[in-house]
Amino acid sequence: MFENIKLIAFDLDGTLLDSVPDLARAVDLAMQDVGYPRVTLEQASHWIGNGADVLVSRALSQSVTVREGLDSELVKQARARLDHHYHDGGHELSHLYPNVKETLEALYQQGYALALVTNKPAQFVPELLEQHQLAHLFVDVIGGDTFVEKKPNPFALNWLLDKHQLTPSEMLMVGDSRNDIQAAQAAGCYSFGLTYGYNHGEPIADSQPDVVSDEFNHLLAVMSVAR
Repeated sequence: MFENIKLIAFDLDGTLLDSVPDLARAVDLAMQDVGYPRVTLEQASHWIGNGADVLVSRALSQSVTVREGLDSELVKQARARLDHHYHDGGHELSHLYPNVKETLEALYQQGYALALVTNKPAQFVPELLEQHQLAHLFVDVIGGDTFVEKKPNPFALNWLLDKHQLTPSEMLMVGDSRNDIQAAQAAGCYSFGLTYGYNHGEPIADSQPDVVSDEFNHLLAVMSVAR
């Protein structure tokens, strides 16, 4: 299936990095700042994945479904507090999932082009990649506000296809949420879904990725078979 793959695009939060502890801390503090109910780690794990504005809106709504008529100025204020606390926290609680670095290094050595496509605000991504010694592995790094549209919109994946002069069958998207799988499907490329990340409490298999896996390093076996 993957014998023609030349570029592999990866999600960040919930795929490479367990960032919920830092995000939960930041959004909890932001809610306290604006006088709203506190946010637990479990709640945050279900609310992330669609970008910072949606995370804040869900926290203000206390639900994965954003409340209608939410005050835009309140969202803006809460988002500013989230950014402040997330930056100020230094990402000390975030950590890579098992075998992530070794697998990425192996794919890089095998000659695959690697890209990062995340809905996390772009300002926070370089520091995280440097902190975990991953920055040198990626030929492109795309944040949630790099383009007007973010996943599940396929804009970023289509941009990668155009930039690298690839057909959809030559690109694979690796992620943990329906946003990743839907973006890949809309771009016409292959998808590899991981079960351990943040997918709003839904099994990743429900989104019908081409491969479903419990372990990140299974990607090496899949790509080896393809060759």
